[in-house]
Amino acid sequence: MEIFNWAYKLLRELKLGHVSAIYGNLIVNLFVIAIVAYLLDKIFKKIIVLTLAIIAQKTKTTFDDLLVENKTSKYVAHLIPLYFIYKTLPVALKDFVYWEFIFSKGITIFIITLSLWIIRSIFNAIRDYLKQQPDYNDKPIDSYVQVVMIILWIFGITAIVLILFDTKIGTLLGTFGAISAIIVLIFRDTILGFVASIQVTVNDIVRIGDWITIEKYGADGDVIEINLATVKVRNFDNTNTTIPTYSLISDSFKNWRGMQQSDGRRIKRHILIKANSVRFIHRDEMNDLKKIQLISAYLEQRQVDIDKYNAQNNVDKSLSINGRNLTNLGLFRKYINSYIETHPGVNKNMTIMCRHLQPTEKGIPIEIYVFTSDKRWINYEYIMADIFDHIIASVAYFDLEIFELPSGKGYIDS
Repeated sequence: MEIFNWAYKLLRELKLGHVSAIYGNLIVNLFVIAIVAYLLDKIFKKIIVLTLAIIAQKTKTTFDDLLVENKTSKYVAHLIPLYFIYKTLPVALKDFVYWEFIFSKGITIFIITLSLWIIRSIFNAIRDYLKQQPDYNDKPIDSYVQVVMIILWIFGITAIVLILFDTKIGTLLGTFGAISAIIVLIFRDTILGFVASIQVTVNDIVRIGDWITIEKYGADGDVIEINLATVKVRNFDNTNTTIPTYSLISDSFKNWRGMQQSDGRRIKRHILIKANSVRFIHRDEMNDLKKIQLISAYLEQRQVDIDKYNAQNNVDKSLSINGRNLTNLGLFRKYINSYIETHPGVNKNMTIMCRHLQPTEKGIPIEIYVFTSDKRWINYEYIMADIFDHIIASVAYFDLEIFELPSGKGYIDS
């Protein structure tokens, strides 16, 4: 094109040699192309960015706003001057075949890289948009985006290598096969994270917002981010713990989602009763115990049944051990069961149980197994404390004792 030869003609008129005029013409052409490309970049960046910003303000959807935030329009604007350079450089370098070859490869590689950046910004906008949607805000969107981008970058890098070294795809794949062991070693965590992300998603093991506990990493809190390599947990003390994604399938952890989705949160706690404080209930104690309203009707009916059985079997009641009897521990367990059945914080539609566990060297464990209606942590702790405050205070009414290690100045460890 004549437009690229004006400098050559001017230099020849100034009595420069043919070779000097050619190189001078080349420098001038490259300078002019660079200036035009810069101006095109500035102009179209203003036009495209401003246009998309105006559209984003006028539309109700937030997706176009996210495109603006992720600079998609800015990256797209770079394509126009790049295309201009791609088309004009071969003409400007027609007398320099070698440099035309080098510049063409460089521009092609830059176009591939920029295209990947544009795709990445679009996917980031999609990720941010989906996180705002109730149906997707608990899904590991970051992992999906990272997996897609890794695949695209693999194709992009493969294309760049093929262009850069002018090789065939078969040769490149053969080379990758030969160094696959090194690739696996370098990208071990990424590969493990990729596999883990797929399994976590397919099996619905963890979602964003789940409360998880992983003692190995000291994590106990809500999952706030899941990506290809790491899972970020915000602990209840407001610290953050970052754990490898693949640890979710390789290590054991506790996910509290089932509890949060259920109708109640479990209380499973016991007190220890001294074994030597357990005894039979004497008849002269019955009147005082019947004053305890929660078990008064039970005591009336139970005493009738016991007396009837003992009379029918001619039981000698000169010793309390003979025949059927009530014990203070059994009566205490019945009281606890009646108390938690009437407690307003307990879910009456789920398991309610006070059970006798295997005796230990520290006493007899009496376990309370119930579910609270309110699953919120603070309220749950309040309900549990309220139940056990009452139970501990009630022990003395049944002439029982709670086990505790000896303490005080007068205690001497033997």
